[in-house]
Amino acid sequence: MLSIVVTPIGNLSDITYRAVETLKSADLILCEDTRHSAVLFARYGITAPTRAYEKFSESKQVEKIADMLAEGKNIALVSDAGTPVISDPGNALVKCLKARGLEYTVVGSGCAAISALVLSGFDASSFCFVGFLPEKDADRKRLIGRFASLRSTLIFYIAPHDVQKDVAFLGETLGERKACLVREISKIYEDKIDFLLPNIPESATLKGEMVLVVEGAVESEALNKLTVREHFEKYISDGLDEKDAMKAVARDRGVHKSEIYAEIKKRN
Repeated sequence: MLSIVVTPIGNLSDITYRAVETLKSADLILCEDTRHSAVLFARYGITAPTRAYEKFSESKQVEKIADMLAEGKNIALVSDAGTPVISDPGNALVKCLKARGLEYTVVGSGCAAISALVLSGFDASSFCFVGFLPEKDADRKRLIGRFASLRSTLIFYIAPHDVQKDVAFLGETLGERKACLVREISKIYEDKIDFLLPNIPESATLKGEMVLVVEGAVESEALNKLTVREHFEKYISDGLDEKDAMKAVARDRGVHKSEIYAEIKKRN
């Protein structure tokens, strides 16, 4: 298994017992900078072999590392400070492991949203935390209208009894997108369920603490080839109200919403 280990961002005492144990027992530790990590390792008597794993050269190493994991090695990944993958090395490796069906987990994080983003394997270079969806439909549509056209990965908190309803709603408003339901983070039954909105697998276990990660909007070039009216009506059909639909069209086209408003009203 690959363990993505969160390390202190400042005070070296800010590390979990499990993180230290994981690093001590690893067959190999991948470090963004081995010299930087050596200070932390010396503090806690961590003597496992280390190897440099830099963001700009990771694509050259991922397959070899995946091969080692497939052979049964336990490997840990650390960045200079904080959570790997988040503006640090690791995203390419996680994507490779997902594609090959190899196991990986996050160790030492105190934030479910960030852990779920890392575990999802989705783009972590830009993301937006949305939180829980409101109960009322009007409030839901108003909220999601602010994020529908964002190209950043979206992160939602979700209650087990709301999964089916929330996934159906997001499918209606965001369209068919890649999604990953991450549940029971750091627990025995930690699970990652990949699917396309809104078709969550019937076999999925919908129990425990959950975070839903959804890929960002695709490039808007195709929408921008439509007329302004067609572009606007596409968002209306997705469930947005007129105001939010106009805002979304304006964002896609890089113009002020008043221009879209004028165009729509002119043709009414």
